[in-house]
Amino acid sequence: MPWERRPELDDPVQQALIRAIESGLPLVARPYAQIGEQLRITEEEVIHRIQLLMENDLIKRMGVVVRHGQLGYKANAMVVWDIPDERVVEIGRCFSHFPFITLCYSRPRRLPQWRYNLFTMIHGRGQDEVRARIETLADHCALDEKRFEVLFSRRCFKQRGARYASLRNEPDPLK
Repeated sequence: MPWERRPELDDPVQQALIRAIESGLPLVARPYAQIGEQLRITEEEVIHRIQLLMENDLIKRMGVVVRHGQLGYKANAMVVWDIPDERVVEIGRCFSHFPFITLCYSRPRRLPQWRYNLFTMIHGRGQDEVRARIETLADHCALDEKRFEVLFSRRCFKQRGARYASLRNEPDPLK
């Protein structure tokens, strides 16, 4: 069962580590050492415990939340593509090589309402730059028929990593 309690999470130090990293790493030269000091464990143990969480699929990845607007990227668009099913993997791999693609994933179509099966997030300094990048993708990845929609963001509501209420002694909404 996917939602059952994992024994690895019964360790109070592991719970404290997850709480310490879920809101982001400290912006210091040695963030794991600083976290270790807070938890009264070594930097090496912090790294080892994070590796164990990843090996056990309790953490899939660690990444950065970038505030694009503050960096001058004022246009953000989710581009939804209608790609022939037999080409989705090929096109997805082609798209993923471009540095301006920050997300690229496939989802099943929901016909007849939603024909799109490949999704990409593109950021640019303006909408014209985003549109030019879309054309670059279509041309470079040999999309003869350009069947896509551009969904420009109008407002940013939330940008942060996951928070785990079950580790905060709050009710778990899944139980």
